[in-house]
Amino acid sequence: MSEATDTPNPAEPAEPAVNPHAEIVRGLAAAMLRTALWPGVATVAIGAVVATVLVGVPGLVGALIGGVVAFASSLLTIWLMRFTGGMSPHFVMVAALGGYVGKMIVLLVVMTLLGGVEAIHRESLAFTMLATVMVWAGAEVVAFKRTKIPTIVPGS
Repeated sequence: MSEATDTPNPAEPAEPAVNPHAEIVRGLAAAMLRTALWPGVATVAIGAVVATVLVGVPGLVGALIGGVVAFASSLLTIWLMRFTGGMSPHFVMVAALGGYVGKMIVLLVVMTLLGGVEAIHRESLAFTMLATVMVWAGAEVVAFKRTKIPTIVPGS
C-alpha cells in the first residue's frame, strides 16, 4: 500500500498472511525434535547393547528393529505436527489423536508380524520399542514445558 493514499500499489507484492498458530506449532515441533533426538538414539543404542549381551545376535536384531520402528513412528508425529500446523487448532487436535491411534496400531501390527520370526528376539524388540517411545514422549513433554507456549485455562 502507498503511505500517502492508503491504496494498494500494484508494483508492491502482497505480503503473505502469517498464521501465528502455525508458527507456534511448527516451533514446538522443532523444539520437540531437538529435545527428543539424542535421548531416542541413546535409548536404541542401550537397548541394542543390553539385548546383545543378554540374548546375542537375535536380541541385537530385535532391538534394532524395535528401535527403528519406534523412532520412525515418533518422527511421524513430528511430521504430522508440521503438516497440520497451519490448519484449524481443532483439526490439529484431531490429527494428533488420530496419529497417536495410528501409531499404536502400526506398532501392534509390527509386533504381531515379527513375533513369530525366529531370527528376531521378540522381547528385545518389544522392550526397545517401548523404551524408545516412552523416552521420546517424555522428551516431547520436556520440550513443551520449556517452550513456554501461552495456554488459556478456562475459569482461572
